[in-house]
Amino acid sequence: MKEFKTYHPIVNLAYFVLVIGFSCVLMHPLCLTTSLVCGFAYSAVLKGKKTVKTNILFMLPMLIVMAAVNPAFNHEGVTIIAYLTNGNPLTLESILYGLAAAAMIAAVICWFSCFNEIMTSDKLIYLFGRIIPSLSQVLSMTLRFVPRFSAQLKTVANAQRCVGRDVSNGSIIQRARHGLAILSIMTTWALENAVDTADSMKARGFGLSGRTAFSIFKFDKRDMKALLCILILGVYVLAGKIFGGMYFRYFPSVRGAGFSIFGLSLFAAYLALCLCPIIIEVWEAAKWKALKSKI
Repeated sequence: MKEFKTYHPIVNLAYFVLVIGFSCVLMHPLCLTTSLVCGFAYSAVLKGKKTVKTNILFMLPMLIVMAAVNPAFNHEGVTIIAYLTNGNPLTLESILYGLAAAAMIAAVICWFSCFNEIMTSDKLIYLFGRIIPSLSQVLSMTLRFVPRFSAQLKTVANAQRCVGRDVSNGSIIQRARHGLAILSIMTTWALENAVDTADSMKARGFGLSGRTAFSIFKFDKRDMKALLCILILGVYVLAGKIFGGMYFRYFPSVRGAGFSIFGLSLFAAYLALCLCPIIIEVWEAAKWKALKSKI
């Protein structure tokens, strides 16, 4: 289920810019919870059930560690729970802020994992190729290089393991030597790959004036509707942020914006914005089932 991936790159980019941006600046607990849950759910939709276990094993320890570490360095807040051995106070506000910061980082990581799945290198080149061609090329090559490097590293590690030269074999010194050998192999592979890529780009005329690029992306009515919906929701949430409808602070005391219909509408709009890709997936799946039933 990757229907949102079939939309125009402008729609994809606009969505992720808004969602990731809001995830970084909206520190209200409801906003953080919404962003984290929706990002986690969409990541599971894109990558399957395996990513659920991976995300949980990664995020839960991070939430616990940040909630525990932040009070050790941040002693602001008026609600003192206890005093540490060094005499510094342990405050409720510092604990809540640590949880909020951890939730924000986890949500951003989830959304970036979805971004990497949806925004392929050809989409980045299409969006930024004419404006900043060098940067778009670097971004696309980086996104392409990381998974290739990981796959090659697994291949080399498995080959070294077969001959008893893996980092898990031998004494500490031998393991270090085996690790350095694998690092040397990967460095050589990366340099050779860079030379081959440069020669290939030169042979294809990269950087020459008047060079054109083929694109398969077309902006149609479906993309227009999705983009308008995303922008309207994004602008409404941004307006709510500016006018204090989603205000929340942790220091010196915990305090947020009061209850209002406007505030509820803002949280509903933010929830709808975060759920846009999942709604599209469900809608397209329902349409496909309806069409199949008519056959």
